[in-house]
Amino acid sequence: MRNLVVVLGDQLSASSVAFDGFDAARDRVWMAEVREESEHVPSTKMRTAIFLSAMRHFAEALVSRGFPLDYLKLGAHPFASIGAALADALSRHRPEAVVMVEAGEWRLEQAIATVCEEAGVRLASRDDLHFMASRAEFAEHAHGQRRLVMETFYRHMRVKHGVLLDDQGRPEGGQWNYDHDNRGAFGRTGPGMLPAPPSFPPDAITREVLDEVDAHFGDHYGSASGFDWPVTREQALVALADFVEHRLQDFGRFQDAMWADEPFLYHGLLSSSMNLRLLGPREVIDAAVAHWRAGRAPIEAVEGFVRQVLGWREFMRGVYWWRMPKLARANALKHHEDLPDWYWTGQVRMNCMRQAIGQTLRTGYAHHIQRLMVTGNFALTFGVEPSQVHAWYLSVYVDAVEWVELPNTVGMSLFADGARFVTKPYAAGGAYIRRMSNYCDGCRYQPGTRRGEGACPMTVMYWDFVARHARMLENNPRTVMMTRNLGRFSEEERAAIRRTADGMRAHPDLL
Repeated sequence: MRNLVVVLGDQLSASSVAFDGFDAARDRVWMAEVREESEHVPSTKMRTAIFLSAMRHFAEALVSRGFPLDYLKLGAHPFASIGAALADALSRHRPEAVVMVEAGEWRLEQAIATVCEEAGVRLASRDDLHFMASRAEFAEHAHGQRRLVMETFYRHMRVKHGVLLDDQGRPEGGQWNYDHDNRGAFGRTGPGMLPAPPSFPPDAITREVLDEVDAHFGDHYGSASGFDWPVTREQALVALADFVEHRLQDFGRFQDAMWADEPFLYHGLLSSSMNLRLLGPREVIDAAVAHWRAGRAPIEAVEGFVRQVLGWREFMRGVYWWRMPKLARANALKHHEDLPDWYWTGQVRMNCMRQAIGQTLRTGYAHHIQRLMVTGNFALTFGVEPSQVHAWYLSVYVDAVEWVELPNTVGMSLFADGARFVTKPYAAGGAYIRRMSNYCDGCRYQPGTRRGEGACPMTVMYWDFVARHARMLENNPRTVMMTRNLGRFSEEERAAIRRTADGMRAHPDLL
Protein backbone atom coordinates (compact mmCIF):
# COMPACT_ATOMS: atom_id res chain seq x y z
CA MET A 1 0.00 0.00 0.00
CA ARG A 2 1.20 3.48 -0.85
CA ASN A 3 -1.07 5.77 1.24
CA LEU A 4 -3.54 5.10 4.00
CA VAL A 5 -5.86 8.12 3.82
CA VAL A 6 -7.26 8.88 7.28
CA VAL A 7 -10.63 10.67 7.38
CA LEU A 8 -11.80 11.91 10.77
CA GLY A 9 -15.42 12.41 11.77
CA ASP A 10 -15.43 16.15 11.05
CA GLN A 11 -13.72 15.86 7.63
CA LEU A 12 -16.57 14.56 5.50
CA SER A 13 -15.90 16.41 2.26
CA ALA A 14 -15.56 14.67 -1.10
CA SER A 15 -13.37 17.58 -2.25
CA SER A 16 -10.96 17.21 0.68
CA VAL A 17 -7.29 17.61 -0.26
CA ALA A 18 -6.72 14.27 1.48
CA PHE A 19 -8.02 12.68 -1.74
CA ASP A 20 -5.74 14.64 -4.08
CA GLY A 21 -3.76 12.14 -6.16
CA PHE A 22 -5.70 9.19 -4.76
CA ASP A 23 -5.02 5.95 -6.64
CA ALA A 24 -7.53 3.18 -5.93
CA ALA A 25 -4.96 0.57 -6.94
CA ARG A 26 -2.39 1.70 -4.37
CA ASP A 27 -4.23 3.72 -1.72
CA ARG A 28 -6.97 3.04 0.81
CA VAL A 29 -9.28 5.22 2.94
CA TRP A 30 -9.53 4.53 6.67
CA MET A 31 -12.30 5.67 9.05
CA ALA A 32 -13.13 4.53 12.55
CA GLU A 33 -15.88 4.95 15.13
CA VAL A 34 -14.39 4.66 18.63
CA ARG A 35 -15.81 5.05 22.11
CA GLU A 36 -13.23 7.61 23.21
CA GLU A 37 -14.69 10.24 20.88
CA SER A 38 -17.94 10.09 22.83
CA GLU A 39 -16.36 9.54 26.23
CA HIS A 40 -13.32 11.82 26.59
CA VAL A 41 -16.12 14.28 27.26
CA PRO A 42 -19.51 12.68 27.99
CA SER A 43 -21.14 13.50 24.65
CA THR A 44 -24.90 13.65 24.60
CA LYS A 45 -26.74 11.11 22.47
CA MET A 46 -27.67 13.72 19.86
CA ARG A 47 -24.07 14.85 19.35
CA THR A 48 -22.79 11.29 19.04
CA ALA A 49 -25.60 10.39 16.66
CA ILE A 50 -24.98 13.20 14.19
CA PHE A 51 -21.28 12.39 13.88
CA LEU A 52 -21.83 8.64 13.45
CA SER A 53 -24.69 9.06 10.98
CA ALA A 54 -22.80 11.60 8.87
CA MET A 55 -19.71 9.37 8.89
CA ARG A 56 -21.64 6.31 7.73
CA HIS A 57 -23.40 8.22 4.98
CA PHE A 58 -20.05 9.60 3.80
CA ALA A 59 -18.49 6.14 3.88
CA GLU A 60 -21.34 4.81 1.75
CA ALA A 61 -20.75 7.62 -0.76
CA LEU A 62 -17.03 6.82 -0.92
CA VAL A 63 -17.68 3.16 -1.63
CA SER A 64 -20.19 4.05 -4.35
CA ARG A 65 -17.45 6.12 -6.01
CA GLY A 66 -15.05 3.18 -5.98
CA PHE A 67 -12.81 4.19 -3.08
CA PRO A 68 -11.31 1.19 -1.22
CA LEU A 69 -12.33 1.71 2.38
CA ASP A 70 -11.60 0.28 5.82
CA TYR A 71 -14.49 1.37 8.06
CA LEU A 72 -14.55 0.32 11.70
CA LYS A 73 -18.04 0.45 13.18
CA LEU A 74 -18.68 1.00 16.84
CA GLY A 75 -18.92 -2.31 18.68
CA ALA A 76 -17.44 -4.30 15.80
CA HIS A 77 -13.80 -3.91 16.89
CA PRO A 78 -11.92 -3.90 20.21
CA PHE A 79 -10.24 -0.48 19.97
CA ALA A 80 -11.30 2.28 22.34
CA SER A 81 -9.35 5.15 20.74
CA ILE A 82 -8.39 6.48 17.32
CA GLY A 83 -4.76 5.95 18.23
CA ALA A 84 -5.18 2.27 19.07
CA ALA A 85 -7.31 1.59 16.00
CA LEU A 86 -4.87 3.37 13.70
CA ALA A 87 -1.87 1.56 15.21
CA ASP A 88 -3.55 -1.74 14.34
CA ALA A 89 -4.27 -0.57 10.77
CA LEU A 90 -0.66 0.46 10.28
CA SER A 91 0.62 -2.89 11.52
CA ARG A 92 -1.67 -4.73 9.09
CA HIS A 93 -1.34 -2.57 5.97
CA ARG A 94 2.22 -1.23 6.36
CA PRO A 95 1.58 1.81 4.16
CA GLU A 96 4.39 4.04 2.97
CA ALA A 97 2.55 7.06 4.39
CA VAL A 98 -0.52 8.18 6.29
CA VAL A 99 -2.23 11.01 4.42
CA MET A 100 -4.80 13.25 6.07
CA VAL A 101 -6.10 16.77 6.35
CA GLU A 102 -4.79 18.47 9.48
CA ALA A 103 -6.98 17.55 12.45
CA GLY A 104 -9.47 19.93 14.03
CA GLU A 105 -8.41 19.03 17.55
CA TRP A 106 -4.99 19.30 19.15
CA ARG A 107 -5.53 16.07 21.11
CA LEU A 108 -6.16 14.03 17.97
CA GLU A 109 -3.36 15.65 16.03
CA GLN A 110 -0.89 14.72 18.76
CA ALA A 111 -2.24 11.16 19.07
CA ILE A 112 -2.05 10.45 15.34
CA ALA A 113 1.45 11.92 15.05
CA THR A 114 2.62 9.72 17.94
CA VAL A 115 1.14 6.56 16.43
CA CYS A 116 2.76 7.21 13.05
CA GLU A 117 6.13 7.98 14.65
CA GLU A 118 6.05 4.81 16.73
CA ALA A 119 5.11 2.74 13.66
CA GLY A 120 7.82 4.34 11.55
CA VAL A 121 5.27 5.54 8.99
CA ARG A 122 5.54 8.98 7.40
CA LEU A 123 2.64 11.31 8.23
CA ALA A 124 1.63 13.67 5.43
CA SER A 125 -0.71 16.21 7.01
CA ARG A 126 -2.16 18.59 4.42
CA ASP A 127 -3.49 22.12 4.93
CA ASP A 128 -7.25 22.14 5.40
CA LEU A 129 -8.51 24.14 2.42
CA HIS A 130 -12.03 24.06 3.84
CA PHE A 131 -10.99 27.18 5.73
CA MET A 132 -10.41 30.53 4.06
CA ALA A 133 -7.37 31.32 6.20
CA SER A 134 -4.64 28.75 6.74
CA ARG A 135 -3.00 28.17 10.10
CA ALA A 136 0.20 29.69 8.71
CA GLU A 137 -1.62 32.79 7.48
CA PHE A 138 -3.23 33.34 10.87
CA ALA A 139 0.06 32.73 12.67
CA GLU A 140 1.63 35.45 10.51
CA HIS A 141 -1.29 37.76 11.32
CA ALA A 142 -0.87 37.08 15.06
CA HIS A 143 2.94 37.20 15.12
CA GLY A 144 4.29 39.58 17.74
CA GLN A 145 0.86 40.55 19.02
CA ARG A 146 -0.20 40.03 22.60
CA ARG A 147 -3.85 40.81 21.84
CA LEU A 148 -5.81 40.18 18.65
CA VAL A 149 -8.88 42.05 17.43
CA MET A 150 -11.40 40.10 15.39
CA GLU A 151 -12.62 43.16 13.49
CA THR A 152 -9.13 43.80 12.09
CA PHE A 153 -8.86 40.20 10.93
CA TYR A 154 -12.40 40.26 9.51
CA ARG A 155 -11.71 43.30 7.35
CA HIS A 156 -8.49 41.69 6.11
CA MET A 157 -10.48 38.59 5.12
CA ARG A 158 -13.16 40.67 3.37
CA VAL A 159 -10.50 42.36 1.26
CA LYS A 160 -8.51 39.20 0.59
CA HIS A 161 -11.55 37.29 -0.64
CA GLY A 162 -13.42 40.20 -2.22
CA VAL A 163 -16.56 39.74 -0.13
CA LEU A 164 -19.16 42.53 0.06
CA LEU A 165 -16.87 45.06 -1.61
CA ASP A 166 -17.78 47.53 -4.38
CA ASP A 167 -15.76 48.16 -7.54
CA GLN A 168 -13.44 50.51 -5.65
CA GLY A 169 -12.75 47.97 -2.91
CA ARG A 170 -14.92 49.78 -0.37
CA PRO A 171 -17.42 47.98 1.87
CA GLU A 172 -20.85 47.63 0.32
CA GLY A 173 -23.34 49.98 1.94
CA GLY A 174 -20.53 52.20 3.18
CA GLN A 175 -19.90 50.31 6.43
CA TRP A 176 -17.75 47.35 7.37
CA ASN A 177 -19.94 46.33 10.27
CA TYR A 178 -23.69 46.60 10.88
CA ASP A 179 -23.68 45.08 14.35
CA HIS A 180 -25.55 48.03 15.85
CA ASP A 181 -28.49 47.25 13.53
CA ASN A 182 -28.56 43.59 14.53
CA ARG A 183 -29.57 43.70 18.18
CA GLY A 184 -33.34 43.76 17.96
CA ALA A 185 -35.74 42.03 20.31
CA PHE A 186 -39.24 40.83 19.44
CA GLY A 187 -41.14 43.02 21.88
CA ARG A 188 -44.10 41.91 23.92
CA THR A 189 -45.98 40.44 20.96
CA GLY A 190 -43.24 37.93 20.18
CA PRO A 191 -41.90 36.74 16.84
CA GLY A 192 -45.27 35.83 15.34
CA MET A 193 -45.43 33.14 12.66
CA LEU A 194 -41.97 31.73 12.08
CA PRO A 195 -40.77 29.93 8.96
CA ALA A 196 -40.19 26.32 9.89
CA PRO A 197 -36.78 24.93 8.90
CA PRO A 198 -36.72 21.86 6.62
CA SER A 199 -37.03 18.44 8.20
CA PHE A 200 -34.62 15.54 7.70
CA PRO A 201 -36.29 12.42 9.12
CA PRO A 202 -33.89 9.57 9.94
CA ASP A 203 -33.32 7.09 7.14
CA ALA A 204 -32.28 3.47 7.62
CA ILE A 205 -28.64 4.37 8.32
CA THR A 206 -29.56 6.99 10.91
CA ARG A 207 -32.12 4.74 12.56
CA GLU A 208 -29.44 2.07 12.96
CA VAL A 209 -27.13 4.67 14.48
CA LEU A 210 -29.80 5.81 16.93
CA ASP A 211 -30.31 2.23 18.11
CA GLU A 212 -26.57 1.75 18.56
CA VAL A 213 -26.17 5.03 20.44
CA ASP A 214 -28.84 3.90 22.88
CA ALA A 215 -27.13 0.51 23.20
CA HIS A 216 -23.60 1.81 23.72
CA PHE A 217 -24.25 5.15 25.44
CA GLY A 218 -27.58 4.64 27.11
CA ASP A 219 -26.43 6.36 30.29
CA HIS A 220 -25.33 9.54 28.49
CA TYR A 221 -27.37 12.71 28.87
CA GLY A 222 -29.87 14.09 26.43
CA SER A 223 -31.98 12.33 23.85
CA ALA A 224 -31.67 11.63 20.15
CA SER A 225 -35.29 10.56 19.70
CA GLY A 226 -36.10 13.81 17.89
CA PHE A 227 -33.11 13.58 15.53
CA ASP A 228 -33.68 15.91 12.57
CA TRP A 229 -30.30 17.15 11.33
CA PRO A 230 -28.70 17.07 7.86
CA VAL A 231 -26.19 14.24 7.59
CA THR A 232 -25.38 14.30 3.87
CA ARG A 233 -24.10 16.90 1.45
CA GLU A 234 -27.42 16.85 -0.38
CA GLN A 235 -29.38 17.51 2.80
CA ALA A 236 -26.99 20.28 3.83
CA LEU A 237 -27.55 22.04 0.50
CA VAL A 238 -31.30 21.91 1.13
CA ALA A 239 -30.75 23.47 4.56
CA LEU A 240 -28.63 26.25 3.05
CA ALA A 241 -31.14 27.07 0.32
CA ASP A 242 -33.99 27.12 2.84
CA PHE A 243 -32.19 29.50 5.20
CA VAL A 244 -31.28 31.93 2.45
CA GLU A 245 -34.78 31.88 1.03
CA HIS A 246 -36.86 32.01 4.20
CA ARG A 247 -34.89 33.30 7.20
CA LEU A 248 -31.84 35.28 6.09
CA GLN A 249 -33.80 38.48 5.56
CA ASP A 250 -34.75 38.63 9.26
CA PHE A 251 -31.65 36.95 10.64
CA GLY A 252 -29.72 40.17 11.21
CA ARG A 253 -32.07 42.25 13.29
CA PHE A 254 -33.24 39.29 15.39
CA GLN A 255 -30.01 37.30 15.69
CA ASP A 256 -29.65 38.20 19.39
CA ALA A 257 -33.31 37.71 20.31
CA MET A 258 -34.69 34.80 22.33
CA TRP A 259 -38.21 33.49 22.86
CA ALA A 260 -39.58 30.70 25.04
CA ASP A 261 -40.09 27.36 23.31
CA GLU A 262 -38.70 28.69 20.01
CA PRO A 263 -35.22 27.19 19.64
CA PHE A 264 -34.48 28.12 16.02
CA LEU A 265 -36.13 31.48 15.19
CA TYR A 266 -34.34 33.00 12.16
CA HIS A 267 -31.00 31.26 12.61
CA GLY A 268 -29.23 29.38 9.82
CA LEU A 269 -28.84 25.98 11.52
CA LEU A 270 -25.86 25.45 9.21
CA SER A 271 -23.00 25.22 11.70
CA SER A 272 -23.20 21.44 12.15
CA SER A 273 -23.12 20.92 8.37
CA MET A 274 -20.19 23.30 8.03
CA ASN A 275 -18.24 21.76 10.88
CA LEU A 276 -18.77 18.27 9.45
CA ARG A 277 -17.53 19.68 6.07
CA LEU A 278 -20.83 18.98 4.32
CA LEU A 279 -20.85 22.68 3.41
CA GLY A 280 -17.96 25.02 2.73
CA PRO A 281 -17.71 28.57 4.08
CA ARG A 282 -17.27 30.16 0.67
CA GLU A 283 -20.43 28.62 -0.72
CA VAL A 284 -22.60 29.74 2.20
CA ILE A 285 -21.12 33.25 1.99
CA ASP A 286 -21.72 33.39 -1.75
CA ALA A 287 -25.31 32.20 -1.33
CA ALA A 288 -26.06 34.94 1.20
CA VAL A 289 -24.35 37.69 -0.81
CA ALA A 290 -26.16 36.62 -3.99
CA HIS A 291 -29.47 36.95 -2.14
CA TRP A 292 -28.56 40.52 -1.16
CA ARG A 293 -27.47 41.42 -4.70
CA ALA A 294 -30.83 40.14 -5.93
CA GLY A 295 -32.52 42.57 -3.51
CA ARG A 296 -33.99 39.82 -1.38
CA ALA A 297 -32.21 40.47 1.94
CA PRO A 298 -30.97 43.68 3.60
CA ILE A 299 -27.26 44.46 3.80
CA GLU A 300 -27.25 44.38 7.62
CA ALA A 301 -28.58 40.81 7.68
CA VAL A 302 -26.13 39.57 5.07
CA GLU A 303 -23.14 41.38 6.57
CA GLY A 304 -24.01 39.99 9.99
CA PHE A 305 -24.10 36.47 8.59
CA VAL A 306 -20.88 36.96 6.64
CA ARG A 307 -19.17 38.29 9.77
CA GLN A 308 -20.06 35.13 11.68
CA VAL A 309 -18.66 32.88 8.94
CA LEU A 310 -15.75 34.80 7.40
CA GLY A 311 -14.92 36.73 10.55
CA TRP A 312 -15.64 34.97 13.80
CA ARG A 313 -15.51 31.34 12.60
CA GLU A 314 -12.16 31.75 10.86
CA PHE A 315 -10.84 33.88 13.73
CA MET A 316 -11.73 31.25 16.33
CA ARG A 317 -9.98 28.53 14.36
CA GLY A 318 -6.87 30.68 14.08
CA VAL A 319 -6.92 31.56 17.78
CA TYR A 320 -7.29 27.89 18.73
CA TRP A 321 -4.07 26.86 17.02
CA TRP A 322 -2.32 30.10 18.03
CA ARG A 323 -3.01 29.46 21.73
CA MET A 324 -3.02 25.65 22.10
CA PRO A 325 -2.33 23.84 24.33
CA LYS A 326 -2.21 26.74 26.80
CA LEU A 327 -5.77 27.76 25.93
CA ALA A 328 -7.18 24.52 27.34
CA ARG A 329 -5.62 25.29 30.74
CA ALA A 330 -6.43 29.00 30.85
CA ASN A 331 -8.10 30.35 34.00
CA ALA A 332 -7.18 34.03 34.17
CA LEU A 333 -9.96 34.85 36.65
CA LYS A 334 -9.01 31.93 38.93
CA HIS A 335 -12.51 30.48 39.03
CA HIS A 336 -12.89 27.06 40.68
CA GLU A 337 -16.59 26.43 41.35
CA ASP A 338 -18.09 23.18 40.09
CA LEU A 339 -20.54 23.25 37.20
CA PRO A 340 -24.03 22.83 38.69
CA ASP A 341 -25.49 19.39 38.00
CA TRP A 342 -28.55 20.88 36.34
CA TYR A 343 -26.47 21.89 33.33
CA TRP A 344 -26.71 18.20 32.43
CA THR A 345 -30.42 17.75 33.16
CA GLY A 346 -32.13 21.10 32.63
CA GLN A 347 -33.89 20.65 35.98
CA VAL A 348 -33.49 24.23 37.24
CA ARG A 349 -35.98 26.86 38.41
CA MET A 350 -34.46 29.74 36.43
CA ASN A 351 -36.61 29.87 33.32
CA CYS A 352 -33.88 31.30 31.08
CA MET A 353 -31.53 28.45 31.97
CA ARG A 354 -34.31 25.87 31.77
CA GLN A 355 -35.20 27.07 28.28
CA ALA A 356 -31.62 27.20 26.95
CA ILE A 357 -30.47 23.94 28.52
CA GLY A 358 -33.73 22.10 27.88
CA GLN A 359 -33.68 22.80 24.14
CA THR A 360 -29.97 21.92 24.04
CA LEU A 361 -30.58 18.49 25.53
CA ARG A 362 -33.56 17.90 23.21
CA THR A 363 -32.11 19.19 19.94
CA GLY A 364 -28.34 19.54 20.39
CA TYR A 365 -28.68 23.23 19.51
CA ALA A 366 -28.78 26.69 21.04
CA HIS A 367 -27.99 29.89 19.21
CA HIS A 368 -25.02 32.11 19.99
CA ILE A 369 -26.76 34.45 22.46
CA GLN A 370 -28.24 31.56 24.41
CA ARG A 371 -24.73 30.12 24.67
CA LEU A 372 -22.93 33.39 25.40
CA MET A 373 -25.40 35.40 27.45
CA VAL A 374 -27.43 32.69 29.21
CA THR A 375 -25.49 29.48 29.90
CA GLY A 376 -22.05 31.05 29.43
CA ASN A 377 -22.88 34.25 31.29
CA PHE A 378 -24.08 32.35 34.33
CA ALA A 379 -21.05 30.04 34.36
CA LEU A 380 -18.78 33.10 34.18
CA THR A 381 -20.41 35.06 36.99
CA PHE A 382 -20.99 31.98 39.16
CA GLY A 383 -17.23 31.34 38.89
CA VAL A 384 -17.22 27.85 37.34
CA GLU A 385 -13.83 26.30 36.64
CA PRO A 386 -13.29 26.80 32.87
CA SER A 387 -12.35 23.24 31.96
CA GLN A 388 -15.69 21.98 33.32
CA VAL A 389 -17.61 24.49 31.23
CA HIS A 390 -15.54 23.58 28.18
CA ALA A 391 -16.34 19.89 28.66
CA TRP A 392 -20.05 20.69 28.85
CA TYR A 393 -20.13 22.78 25.67
CA LEU A 394 -18.09 20.21 23.77
CA SER A 395 -20.44 17.46 24.98
CA VAL A 396 -23.86 18.87 24.20
CA TYR A 397 -23.88 20.65 20.83
CA VAL A 398 -24.14 18.97 17.43
CA ASP A 399 -21.77 21.56 15.95
CA ALA A 400 -19.16 21.23 18.69
CA VAL A 401 -15.63 20.57 17.44
CA GLU A 402 -12.85 21.71 19.72
CA TRP A 403 -11.20 24.18 17.32
CA VAL A 404 -14.32 26.35 17.46
CA GLU A 405 -15.85 25.39 20.81
CA LEU A 406 -12.82 25.86 23.07
CA PRO A 407 -11.88 29.44 22.14
CA ASN A 408 -15.54 30.46 22.16
CA THR A 409 -16.10 28.97 25.60
CA VAL A 410 -12.83 29.57 27.43
CA GLY A 411 -11.83 32.74 25.64
CA MET A 412 -15.07 34.55 24.94
CA SER A 413 -17.74 33.26 27.33
CA LEU A 414 -15.48 32.84 30.37
CA PHE A 415 -12.76 35.45 29.71
CA ALA A 416 -10.39 32.78 30.99
CA ASP A 417 -7.65 33.74 28.52
CA GLY A 418 -7.78 37.34 29.64
CA ALA A 419 -7.98 40.00 26.93
CA ARG A 420 -5.92 38.15 24.32
CA PHE A 421 -8.69 38.14 21.73
CA VAL A 422 -11.81 39.61 23.34
CA THR A 423 -12.08 43.11 24.72
CA LYS A 424 -14.24 42.49 27.79
CA PRO A 425 -15.97 39.82 29.87
CA TYR A 426 -19.48 39.15 28.56
CA ALA A 427 -21.27 39.49 31.89
CA ALA A 428 -24.81 40.76 32.35
CA GLY A 429 -27.66 40.52 34.82
CA GLY A 430 -31.29 39.59 34.50
CA ALA A 431 -32.14 42.94 32.88
CA TYR A 432 -30.40 41.83 29.68
CA ILE A 433 -32.35 38.56 29.61
CA ARG A 434 -35.61 40.45 30.12
CA ARG A 435 -34.77 42.91 27.34
CA MET A 436 -33.88 40.24 24.76
CA SER A 437 -36.50 37.59 25.55
CA ASN A 438 -39.70 36.68 27.35
CA TYR A 439 -37.89 34.20 29.58
CA CYS A 440 -38.53 36.31 32.68
CA ASP A 441 -42.33 36.13 32.23
CA GLY A 442 -43.69 33.84 34.90
CA CYS A 443 -40.24 33.03 36.31
CA ARG A 444 -40.09 32.69 40.09
CA TYR A 445 -37.19 35.17 40.17
CA GLN A 446 -37.38 38.92 39.63
CA PRO A 447 -34.67 40.23 37.27
CA GLY A 448 -34.55 43.58 39.08
CA THR A 449 -33.98 42.02 42.52
CA ARG A 450 -30.35 41.53 43.48
CA ARG A 451 -30.49 40.28 47.04
CA GLY A 452 -32.60 38.27 49.43
CA GLU A 453 -35.80 36.35 48.73
CA GLY A 454 -36.82 36.21 45.07
CA ALA A 455 -33.53 37.66 43.87
CA CYS A 456 -32.66 36.71 40.30
CA PRO A 457 -29.54 34.48 40.29
CA MET A 458 -28.41 36.12 37.04
CA THR A 459 -28.58 39.55 38.64
CA VAL A 460 -27.07 38.48 41.96
CA MET A 461 -24.15 36.74 40.30
CA TYR A 462 -23.56 39.64 37.93
CA TRP A 463 -23.13 42.17 40.73
CA ASP A 464 -21.09 39.72 42.78
CA PHE A 465 -18.84 39.20 39.74
CA VAL A 466 -18.39 42.95 39.34
CA ALA A 467 -17.47 43.29 43.02
CA ARG A 468 -15.02 40.38 42.97
CA HIS A 469 -13.27 41.59 39.81
CA ALA A 470 -13.66 45.33 40.27
CA ARG A 471 -9.97 46.15 39.83
CA MET A 472 -9.78 44.40 36.47
CA LEU A 473 -13.07 45.88 35.26
CA GLU A 474 -12.33 49.47 36.25
CA ASN A 475 -9.12 49.42 34.20
CA ASN A 476 -11.00 48.49 31.01
CA PRO A 477 -12.76 51.37 29.17
CA ARG A 478 -15.48 48.94 28.02
CA THR A 479 -16.35 47.79 31.55
CA VAL A 480 -15.51 50.72 33.79
CA MET A 481 -19.21 51.69 33.91
CA MET A 482 -19.94 48.39 35.66
CA THR A 483 -17.79 49.36 38.62
CA ARG A 484 -19.13 52.91 38.64
CA ASN A 485 -22.65 51.57 38.94
CA LEU A 486 -21.53 49.23 41.73
CA GLY A 487 -20.02 52.24 43.48
CA ARG A 488 -23.50 53.72 43.88
CA PHE A 489 -24.48 50.85 46.17
CA SER A 490 -24.15 51.22 49.93
CA GLU A 491 -21.82 48.95 51.86
CA GLU A 492 -24.89 47.28 53.31
CA GLU A 493 -26.24 46.58 49.81
CA ARG A 494 -22.94 45.12 48.66
CA ALA A 495 -22.72 42.88 51.72
CA ALA A 496 -26.28 41.65 51.14
CA ILE A 497 -25.47 40.82 47.51
CA ARG A 498 -22.41 38.87 48.60
CA ARG A 499 -24.39 36.92 51.22
CA THR A 500 -27.06 36.08 48.66
CA ALA A 501 -24.41 34.97 46.14
CA ASP A 502 -22.62 32.85 48.74
CA GLY A 503 -25.89 31.14 49.60
CA MET A 504 -26.59 30.37 45.97
CA ARG A 505 -23.12 28.93 45.44
CA ALA A 506 -23.54 26.79 48.53
CA HIS A 507 -26.83 25.36 47.25
CA PRO A 508 -26.92 25.54 43.43
CA ASP A 509 -29.41 22.67 43.43
CA LEU A 510 -32.01 25.07 44.84
CA LEU A 511 -31.72 27.60 42.03
